[in-house]
Amino acid sequence: MEDKPISKKDILKELDEIQSKDHKYSDGRILGSMCTEAHPFAKEVYCKFLDSNLGDPGLFKGTKYIENEVIKSIGELLSISEPYGNIVTGGTEANIMAMRAARNHARKYNGIKEGEIIIPDSAHFSFKKAADMMNLKIIEAKLDENYKIDVDSVKENISDNTVAIVAIAGTTELGLVDPIEELSEIAYENNIYFHVDAAFGGFSIPFLRKIGYEFPPFDFSLPGVCSITVDPHKMGLAPIPAGGILFRKKEYLEVMAVDSPYLTVKTQSTIVGTRSGAASAATYAIMKYLGNEGYEKLAGNLMDNTHYFKEGLEKIGYDVVVEPELNIVAFNHPDMEAHDLADKLEDLGWRVSVAKCPVAIRVVLMNHITKQHLIDLLDDLTEIY
Repeated sequence: MEDKPISKKDILKELDEIQSKDHKYSDGRILGSMCTEAHPFAKEVYCKFLDSNLGDPGLFKGTKYIENEVIKSIGELLSISEPYGNIVTGGTEANIMAMRAARNHARKYNGIKEGEIIIPDSAHFSFKKAADMMNLKIIEAKLDENYKIDVDSVKENISDNTVAIVAIAGTTELGLVDPIEELSEIAYENNIYFHVDAAFGGFSIPFLRKIGYEFPPFDFSLPGVCSITVDPHKMGLAPIPAGGILFRKKEYLEVMAVDSPYLTVKTQSTIVGTRSGAASAATYAIMKYLGNEGYEKLAGNLMDNTHYFKEGLEKIGYDVVVEPELNIVAFNHPDMEAHDLADKLEDLGWRVSVAKCPVAIRVVLMNHITKQHLIDLLDDLTEIY
């Protein structure tokens, strides 16, 4: 810290210089991120609520009302009229909360002390964090030939210590939706907590369905589903951080509750104590501002770009790994290693990522990537080919 104050002008100049090193979503060259630039209106509202603290909701009753309304609105998208949950920092925190609820519920009602969670090999790394934090053993179910969780592998791995089964609605690497309906039946029949990580797909599948895309059930319409992760800061266009965790029953929050005697509430179930209400307010505002119609248009545009890019790749001669279900395209050059291709794209200014299962270039078609950006990318891929 400096001995004497520095002027705002000088500080802002320094920050501008530092920020210039960051990549900008608006350049359209960030191709591997599941996040995007927040809507300007959402940013405006976010700033209005920066001082609110949902960790002490009795002091911020209006902001707490907003969070409750957001959870209810997201719940309506996910086929539940009375959900319980919170707006949190992101999918990682949401998934950790879900695994904590599963562990504590199994401990209290089933007497399981050394819990195991069955997750697909395609699961997000946040489940490894959850397992490490809560002393849970990870059992990785195999993937089938379509890179989705193998149902038989899940059945084979269920044991007396299984506290949760996890499925994905929009896998991080390929954007695929696991056979959630079948897994829901298995979990329900075996009285096992079932969590759906829809951090990516949760804010697009409901709207894609409304405009004619076909997806199997993945949400609370399935009786076995106990909780769902969904991230408004992805296709919801809310500012980072804005993740969501929804539970079917209040008891899942109650088994995580700890006493909070010096706050305006008696107990607290979230992992984070002090929680800004800005994310809830921004999500509330942008959901009202865009409405179903706006999100349907957004989801449709993203899928149009996805199909355009996929078809463009195939015309050049690239191998597309799977038919896209959501707005992710994974592909390979027929004669070049994925990491070598990634290096060539990086040299041309494209920020790509490489999937591990299978190894492939992975492009996430988010809102900041326009048709013109895709034309430029396909031109460069043609030159490389």
